[in-house]
Amino acid sequence: MDTRDILLNAALKVLEEDGEAQFSTRKVCAIANVTAPTLYHHYGSADGLLSAAMAEAFGQFLESKKSVVQSADPVVVLREGWNDYVRFAAARPRLYAAMMSRVLDGADIPAAEQAFALLIARIGAIAAKGRLARTVQSAADLMWASANAASMLHVTARLRKGAPPTAAVLEQIRENALRSILKPATKGRSR
Repeated sequence: MDTRDILLNAALKVLEEDGEAQFSTRKVCAIANVTAPTLYHHYGSADGLLSAAMAEAFGQFLESKKSVVQSADPVVVLREGWNDYVRFAAARPRLYAAMMSRVLDGADIPAAEQAFALLIARIGAIAAKGRLARTVQSAADLMWASANAASMLHVTARLRKGAPPTAAVLEQIRENALRSILKPATKGRSR
C-alpha cells in the first residue's frame, strides 16, 4: 500500500471513530505514521484529504450497493438494497453522518449520484413489471427517505440515550415504505 492510500485509510479511520467535527490531520498523521508535510504533499490540504476520504467512503458504499443479492424479483432486490444501505450506516454511523453532511452541503459526489441512479433503476424495474403504485421518482424519494430515517436511528442512538433500533423496527420502516409504493399483491403473486 502506498503512502497516499495509507493516509486515506487513516482518514477514514479517524472519521469512523471521531466523526467529521473531530477530524484532525494530527490524528491522521499519527495513525499513518507520517509527518504533516507528507500529508500536504499528497492531498494539498486537510480539506483535500477529507474530500478524498468522503469520495472513498461513497465509493465503498456504492460497491456494496452494486453487490446486493440478485433476484429475478425486483422487489427482493430493492428490499436487499435498502437493508444494505441501513447496514452500512449501522456499521459506520459517524462516517455515514459525515457523508450525509457532505451531501447536505451540496458537494459534488459522483458515487452518491450513481447510488441514487441505481435506486431509480431498481424502482424502474418494479415499474416495468407493473407493480409500482407511484411514479418512479416519488417511489425513489420514499424509499430513500425511509432508508435515511432508519439509518439516522443508528446515528442518533447515543443522543436518544437508547440502543440502536431493533430489527423489528427497521423491518417495519422498510415494509411500510414498500407498501406505500407497491400495488397491492394479487393472488398468486407475493412481494
